[in-house]
Amino acid sequence: MSTDAHPEDRYAAFRHSSYLRFWLARFLATFATQIVSVSVGWQVYDLTRDPFDLGLVGLIQFAPSLLLVLVTGAVADRFGRRLIMALSIILEAFCALALLVLTLRGLTSVVHVFMVLAMFGVARSFFGPASASLVANLVPAQDFANAIAWNSSAWQMATIVGPVAGGLLYGVAPEVAYAVAGTMMALGGVLILSIPKPQQHTETEQPSLETLFAGFRYIRGEKIVLGAISLDLFAVLMGGAVALLPVYARDILELGPWGLGLLRAAPGMGAILVAIWLAGHPIRDHAGIIMFVFVGFFGVFTAIFGASNMPWLSIAALALMGAADMISVYIRETLIQLWTPDRVRGRVNAVNMVFVGASNELGEFRAGTMAALVGTVPAVVFGGIGAIGVAVLWAWLFPELRKARRLDGRV
Repeated sequence: MSTDAHPEDRYAAFRHSSYLRFWLARFLATFATQIVSVSVGWQVYDLTRDPFDLGLVGLIQFAPSLLLVLVTGAVADRFGRRLIMALSIILEAFCALALLVLTLRGLTSVVHVFMVLAMFGVARSFFGPASASLVANLVPAQDFANAIAWNSSAWQMATIVGPVAGGLLYGVAPEVAYAVAGTMMALGGVLILSIPKPQQHTETEQPSLETLFAGFRYIRGEKIVLGAISLDLFAVLMGGAVALLPVYARDILELGPWGLGLLRAAPGMGAILVAIWLAGHPIRDHAGIIMFVFVGFFGVFTAIFGASNMPWLSIAALALMGAADMISVYIRETLIQLWTPDRVRGRVNAVNMVFVGASNELGEFRAGTMAALVGTVPAVVFGGIGAIGVAVLWAWLFPELRKARRLDGRV
């Protein structure tokens, strides 16, 4: 991996107060989402004991991003991204409150939970493009790669502590978990609203099919962006196993709710160390090759986790899986943002969010469906092998992406 000989300013992005508030808000919102995710997953599986329902949890949250993709991106380019992000977080807080109320009344069916998750998915579908596009409006170009690294670390740090906190809070009481999550989301919304209105290239053309599909057209024409976005979709679609962690925690590794939180946190444990290192040592050369190599490693460690029945090996494999994924995510996200002009950034990010959502949510649905058909362990091992195959195939299909050497828009 080629990097600077001397570390850069590791905290360059945080020297901009607007970005600092953005980062804190994103951390709080993601932390709270992890608490909700662990709690809902455990609650649903406790109620039905059906892995297929765990797959539905992911699918229902993803569907709004797909159905609203033409709307969410256009809104992010036409209106203030800061306000959209804040309103999305506040709507997520209301969803956490709804789950709290349902739990207090005594949950006997998952139908109402799925309805709330659908609304949660709507909030996330607007949050994703707005938050991803807002970063470029908060820091200058020279600090953007640093901001991307720290942006990733906000998510990773939340996935380290959030699932553990979710498991512990759920162990105390599901009501406590949802109440804490809702409070954190509300605080995140307030932080975003405290950011001064940033400069943003606002779409002024009248809405039309041409403007709505501008993001798709740009992605289709820019092979590096197309390859980077689609790689994430298919690699994680095959390798995604997060939805099955409750099965591993309860039935295979026999770890209980706290152990589920630890399993959910393990990928973040590896990823956050890599993200912090990348903030001071950005990749300077051979970015494309490095990305494909580590997508392959992501598949290898996924397969090892799937076959393991030893807690220590399972946790280690998940941590290494997260570390490998962090490197590929850092390269992909930097390429996508820097190669996309601000006038279509919201629409491009809306498409990207659909691909990311598909890779995570549909990946969980794929894992849950396969687990119901052939068993949990074969479903995860097969997914890991599939991710390796995707890395090899995409390196051949997108030579421009494979040959990308720098993360500043030059190959």
